[in-house]
Amino acid sequence: MKNIATHALWTRARGTFYGFLGCFGLFLLCGLPSAAQTNATSGYPTQAVRLVVPFTAGTGMDTIARAVAPRLSERLGQPVVVQNVAGASGNIGSDQVAKSNPDGHTLLVGANTMLIATQLYKNVPFDPVRDFSPISMAAYGTLMLVANPKTSFKTLPDLLAQARARPGSITYGSPGVGTPHHMAMELFKSHAGLFMLHVPYRGTAGYTQDLLSGEIMTGFLPVHIAQAFVAAGKLNALAVGSAKRHPLAPTVATLQELGQKGVEADMWYAFFAPGKTPAPVVARLNAEIASILKLPEVRDLLGRVGLDADSSSPEALSAIVRKDYPRWGEVIKTNSIKAE
Repeated sequence: MKNIATHALWTRARGTFYGFLGCFGLFLLCGLPSAAQTNATSGYPTQAVRLVVPFTAGTGMDTIARAVAPRLSERLGQPVVVQNVAGASGNIGSDQVAKSNPDGHTLLVGANTMLIATQLYKNVPFDPVRDFSPISMAAYGTLMLVANPKTSFKTLPDLLAQARARPGSITYGSPGVGTPHHMAMELFKSHAGLFMLHVPYRGTAGYTQDLLSGEIMTGFLPVHIAQAFVAAGKLNALAVGSAKRHPLAPTVATLQELGQKGVEADMWYAFFAPGKTPAPVVARLNAEIASILKLPEVRDLLGRVGLDADSSSPEALSAIVRKDYPRWGEVIKTNSIKAE
């Protein structure tokens, strides 16, 4: 009987011990990354990284990409190749990235125009909020509201007074429907309750030329371009669209300072990966890109084209995207804006 009792006790103890080992093993497995995640992140990157710019060479996105690419290549130990895939206001290149393997080897230099263009066109095959993994902010570009000196608009109140007294009498231009210049004015118009006539151009050159000649009365320009014309007496500065005054034009008040609360029309540029890219890959890219954007030579290079380099966490960029997407959607809907 004693042997039987001893055997029973040993059997129960052994069962408890193996049960504990089983639970402990399960705990360890749950705490480890999945095999797929491990394969996706170990040794990343394993091949060349493609950095897609969804607009032509020479644009703000292209400048950012070409400033970052060689330095990112040094840090990752693989070539980083910039590829311009223009068309449909950036939708074609963005769609390519959205449909790429989410392994960190295809990235996008995007901008807030992505949130606008996807709502201007019908049947866009991707969702700019759902189909990308935000990596980091890259830079901001400030717009300045200016007027031709032939007009009577020396200040923003001058413009507001005439627009309200004579609806439709003021013309404003932009490089095209859906451009940041156009959307900034539509946001301002909607907020101030104004009716002004939009004259869209096919590019910046013709628009700027007619703004300088007085063929059109007012419009937005990037601050570094606008300030040069303001200093030469060829344009009047009315306001800047950023949340704070810009160092290039410290005496020019913001729209918010002049009573247009909530009207922020900054252009922003950022890096994205395809949706569902593993978090460790996103974290590695975020750290490397943030480091590059802090380099004095990179900040200087971007500053020469009117861009203020700035990085962010993936979470902060995601919050900006989720805030701006419905904001621009409301402007598009309210003003019945459609792609040309």
